[in-house]
Amino acid sequence: MELDRGAPFYIAGHRGMVGSAVYRHLSSAGFTNLISKSSKELDLTDRDAVFKFFDDARPRYVVLAAARVGGILANDTYPADFLSENLQIQVNVMDAAVKAGVERLSFMGSSCIYPKLAKQPISESELMQGSLEATNDAYAIAKIAGIKQVQAVRKQHGLKWISIMPSNLYGPGDNYSELGSHVLPALIRRYSKAVVEKSDVVTNWGSGSPRRELLFVDDLAKATLYLMENYDDDSHINIGTGEDLEIRELAELVAREVGYEGKTEWDSSKPDGTPQKVLDVSKANQLGWRAEVGLVEGIRAAIADFRSRSDV
Repeated sequence: MELDRGAPFYIAGHRGMVGSAVYRHLSSAGFTNLISKSSKELDLTDRDAVFKFFDDARPRYVVLAAARVGGILANDTYPADFLSENLQIQVNVMDAAVKAGVERLSFMGSSCIYPKLAKQPISESELMQGSLEATNDAYAIAKIAGIKQVQAVRKQHGLKWISIMPSNLYGPGDNYSELGSHVLPALIRRYSKAVVEKSDVVTNWGSGSPRRELLFVDDLAKATLYLMENYDDDSHINIGTGEDLEIRELAELVAREVGYEGKTEWDSSKPDGTPQKVLDVSKANQLGWRAEVGLVEGIRAAIADFRSRSDV
């Protein structure tokens, strides 16, 4: 079902990495009535304000990309905040969207919803089949609740809403802060800083042995529109490349691309997190969607983005 390019389309979280990529792609795809509100203009944890916004804007379509996000340190340090804020955002937006009769909504989840020791590659059926990774289980529980709310809305109200579960994301608009960044932006910042400061040694967290799959955020943006027009199912759907590599290999790649020639050490006293996380993306591939941006190309774009916005 092709979406009406002139209909009001709200992107929640349009200033974040995912939301901004979705906004860019929708604009390039010909959507002329895109709606966005900054967190200062609309606090999505304020239920009354969210309902008023939906009553006034009456969006026909919604991408729910707004969330409190962070890396392993932030998740492990502030679990109550990650759980509470994300639940509030999701419940408020989806309840208001139901009341406003939003036809199509895409809820953006995360691959952290899957068990720490899930079978690899991880299929959609692995959800709730084992214990979560302890360092980000609060965030994961919030995202699982979002999936369940989408399913409940579909069942009770018959609305064609979907849930998308991307693998580890990176690209323009990423968070490169020391506390809030995920693995790739953290490596980009660390090695770039080492180049500037002419450091002989860079120390990374963990052993370097965990494996991660990385998806360029613009590929997710394209997948979001593609799925909203071509996917209508109760199950969440994985989006990724279907390929992974060791964090140690990723570090070597980043070091090379930023021009760092020193030594890398690993602090095994710090947590590794999930040992491996690569998604089974066969369902999305069968629908006709595939990732397009290669890892080296994507990392170069991410490094350029970091350098354009960094104080390092």
